[in-house]
Amino acid sequence: MKLSEKIQQLRKEKGLSQEELAEICKVSRQSISKWEADIALPETDRLLLLANTFQVSLDVLLKDELVVNGVKKTGTCGLNAINDAESGIYEGIIIKESLDRDEILDAVSMNKVEIWNAGGAPKYWTAIYFTSSRPDFPELLSGALSGGTDGGEAWFADFKSGNMKYIVFNGLVLRYEIGNLPDKERVCRECEKRGVTKEQMNWPE
Repeated sequence: MKLSEKIQQLRKEKGLSQEELAEICKVSRQSISKWEADIALPETDRLLLLANTFQVSLDVLLKDELVVNGVKKTGTCGLNAINDAESGIYEGIIIKESLDRDEILDAVSMNKVEIWNAGGAPKYWTAIYFTSSRPDFPELLSGALSGGTDGGEAWFADFKSGNMKYIVFNGLVLRYEIGNLPDKERVCRECEKRGVTKEQMNWPE
């Protein structure tokens, strides 16, 4: 079920009109209509309002395969809401706003969702803590990442699998063995070429 369909269904289950939901979300009725028609997507702060209004997790709203009636498993969201991670080959964090294609979320198990204050535009980022058992996950994510941020910097995702660290850009998968300093330096040089700062390269291992 798409986000647009979930918004419409949950709104009706709550007995809310488009006008009433628009007032809660501090947007116009036309915005609600566009969300439900799959013409536009709500911004992150509006997603938070929708999740609170409908009393569902962001996981339910964002992941197409999860239904809203509780038949399929849903994760929880919030700074302190941590589920036991399902076993997976890869584990890390994806910033949802870095994705050009949300279908990549079908390849992960969401273990936690946090909203980070980005201090710019967009104002908030949605951080998805995940595991994935797809052997081709790095290549899938590489094809789903945006080519760059609004400021022209390159989006990238970092995650690990066992003793291997992965740094993934749009169209490029870099990897090194954790503890192998020359290999890591090679990857960092490639990252620098794409505008990644030294501070951004202080990723956890």
